Amino acid sequence: MNNSPLNIVWLKRDLRTRDHAALAAAEARHMRYLIIYLVEPDWLQRSDFGLRHWQFVGGSIADINQRLKPFGLDVKVFFGDPIEVFSWLCDHYPVDSVYSYQESGTLQTWERDRGVAAQLKRSGTNWQQFQTGGVVRGSRNRRGWDRQWFASVDTAPIENHYRRHPTIQVQHPFSLPADLSDALLDYPAQMQPPGESKAWAYLSSFAAERGHCYMQNISKPGASRTSGGRVSPYLAWGNLSSRQVYRYIIQHPNYARHKKNFSAFTTRLKWRCHFIQKFEVECRYEDECINRGFELLQHQPNDDFIRRWQSGDTGYPLVDACMRCVIHSGWLNFRMRAMLVSFLCHHLDQDWRIAAAFLARQFLDYEPGIHFPQVQMQAGTTGINTIRIYNPVKQSQDQDAGGQFIKKWLPELTNLPSAYLHQPWLMPPFEQVFNNFALGVDYPEPLVDIAASGARARDKLWGHRQHPEVQMEKSRLLRTHTRNR
Repeated sequence: MNNSPLNIVWLKRDLRTRDHAALAAAEARHMRYLIIYLVEPDWLQRSDFGLRHWQFVGGSIADINQRLKPFGLDVKVFFGDPIEVFSWLCDHYPVDSVYSYQESGTLQTWERDRGVAAQLKRSGTNWQQFQTGGVVRGSRNRRGWDRQWFASVDTAPIENHYRRHPTIQVQHPFSLPADLSDALLDYPAQMQPPGESKAWAYLSSFAAERGHCYMQNISKPGASRTSGGRVSPYLAWGNLSSRQVYRYIIQHPNYARHKKNFSAFTTRLKWRCHFIQKFEVECRYEDECINRGFELLQHQPNDDFIRRWQSGDTGYPLVDACMRCVIHSGWLNFRMRAMLVSFLCHHLDQDWRIAAAFLARQFLDYEPGIHFPQVQMQAGTTGINTIRIYNPVKQSQDQDAGGQFIKKWLPELTNLPSAYLHQPWLMPPFEQVFNNFALGVDYPEPLVDIAASGARARDKLWGHRQHPEVQMEKSRLLRTHTRNR
């Protein structure tokens, strides 16, 4: 075995080869180094993580390996507890340093990193972690955050250069189970393709062609699938950095022609980091009402409501079309995501944690720092954001007036007259016969009366906002998570 010192680059949500500080640091040392990715067995059991996420990771790693193959580098995948993996590596190799990015993940990733830090300290191994996307670790409020974010994206991306490396063979006891290894190779064709190469293709096509209708179609469930940036999965898994995306857009030749649309796009890029920063400061968003006063709010658990919401059988066409779409393809625009959360939490009176777990498994771009704060904001449990109770019929009429999106995902409604497409329950029995359609047979009757359920939800939420504990928490949240102007 070669006893010369060895460094390790630990990939997490930074699956790319460019603008990569950890890889640059390893190259700068002019030493041997391993690039590793850890698949943690516990994550296979998590309620917020699904196979599609691992498949996206697997495809991203394959793309990295293709890019780094000319340099004799590749990503070694380990399946095991991270502390045990690093303990084994440090026992079997003279590991000098570990390089990685900080991860604003769940409590489990935070505790994992604390355990790894302790293990590396015992082994006498240095661990250098780099800041991710303008998110500041250790910050307790938002003073000066905007300035720091712009400073992080206004600097030039790192130019990663690779020298030729001798191949390092690693025989380890942490191999992926065969069934998982096979599943990672079977990427669903209907979802966005993974990897750094595909990420740049999506970003460049947005700037060159698709982005000129960005704001016009931003809330439309069908048209936004084309005119939107569609780079959220690539940002979530680090195929692209925020800095790369920001600078590519503002420096693009089309920026002057489409400034309104492109500026709106970069604003949302900043909002993305804004929410991750919230989560970094207070990760209770994951499993506890961020405004503790809302833990006192009672719900009426209903397994049938939950099952029909999850399967897209609520009797509200746009709700059902959105659910079937995201289950199949892994993506929805922001407004439709908000509507799904609102329908479950407000109209069906179910706990937001049910929505958070189920939708996390569906969203290909699942990023904990965005997902949990957004779900709580839409569920109305922050006490500082406006309560938005979406009317799915109005959203359907406003955002899918012609019903193209509904017809695509609910083929059972394809032949309905347009007058009834958004509200099939209004169709008189004789017209149902004429159109060979039977409400309650071909498509379910509405699960609830949204006029009544919406009124109850408004009374319940607005009334509870006056609770003393909600008000006390509101003051704390404003001090912690909002920015002085």
